[in-house]
Amino acid sequence: YQSRSFPSAYNLARTGTLSTSWDELLWAAITIGRPSTYHVFQHGPTSFHEAIFRLSLIRMAVEQNWHRHLQRTDAFAALDPTEKGMVSYFLGMTLCKLFSSRILNTPSLLHLDVFRPQLNPTILGRSRPDLVGENNAGKWYAFESKGRSSVPSSGDKAKAKLQAHRLVSIGGHPCTLHVGSFAFFQSDLLKFYWRDPDPDAKEPIELPRPGEEWRYYYEPGLSLASMLDEGAMALEHERADATVTIHPKIRELLEQGLWLQAREAARMLQDEFGSDGYRPDGLRVVAGESWSKSYDFSERR
Repeated sequence: YQSRSFPSAYNLARTGTLSTSWDELLWAAITIGRPSTYHVFQHGPTSFHEAIFRLSLIRMAVEQNWHRHLQRTDAFAALDPTEKGMVSYFLGMTLCKLFSSRILNTPSLLHLDVFRPQLNPTILGRSRPDLVGENNAGKWYAFESKGRSSVPSSGDKAKAKLQAHRLVSIGGHPCTLHVGSFAFFQSDLLKFYWRDPDPDAKEPIELPRPGEEWRYYYEPGLSLASMLDEGAMALEHERADATVTIHPKIRELLEQGLWLQAREAARMLQDEFGSDGYRPDGLRVVAGESWSKSYDFSERR
C-alpha cells in the first residue's frame, strides 16, 4: 500500500504491506454499513442473501498466491468492464474499511446513502464521499473509496480528493481527515492507495450524527449468525464457508433493534471483545479452509 499527505501526527508509513487474514477481510466485507439492494423487501432472509452476496464478490475477485499475497482471480479477469467496475467498487470499500480499522483505529464505517432519507438527495448528489467513520477517540473521518481493475490515473486520484472534501461535519463535529482511497490491481496483485489532501470544500455536506442508521452496519452479520443458529439456508452457508458469531452483550441489543445502543456498547467493550476473539464491533467472522485455496473458476461457471 501507499499513504500520501497524512498529517505527521498519524505517523503513517509512505509504503508498506498490511498483513491480514481471510477472517478479517470477510469481516470488513460483511460490515460495510450501506443500504442493501434487498432493503426494498422485508428484512431477515434478505439481509442474509446480501451478506452471502458480499462474501461471493470477495471469493470471486481475489485469492492468495504461493507467496500468500492477494491477487485477482481468473474469474475476475474474465468479467466485462461493467461487471469489473461493480466488483472493483465493492473491493475498494472493503479495503478502505480494513485499512481504516487497522491503521486509523476506526472500525465502524457507514455509507453516506444511509442518510439519504434525512437529507435532500440533491445535497448528496454523485460527487461526494462514500463512507464516514468515527474513531475510538471521537474524531470523524470522511472516505471516498474507489476500486479499479488497473492502476488509477492522476485524474482518478484528483477526483477522489475533491469528493472526499465535501463532507465537513457530522452532528456538528468537523471531519478531521478527508481521505481519497483506491483498491486496484497491478501485475495481478491487490494494492491500496490512500491520501489525505488539504481540505478545500465546495458545496459542503453536513450530516446528522448517526443513530438508527447503524442497522445497515449490523444487519448482514446478524442475519448470517441467526440463520446459522436456526440451521436455515444450509446450502448457502456451505458454499459461503464462513461463520459469524456476535458477542452476547451486543447480540441482545441487536435482536431488540437497538442499533445505536449496540454501537455505543461496542465502543465501551472493545478490550473485552479483543480478549474474547471478537472484532471491535462485537462480531467474529471465521473463514473456512476453502478460502485459503485457489478459486476454481471452471467449477463455478
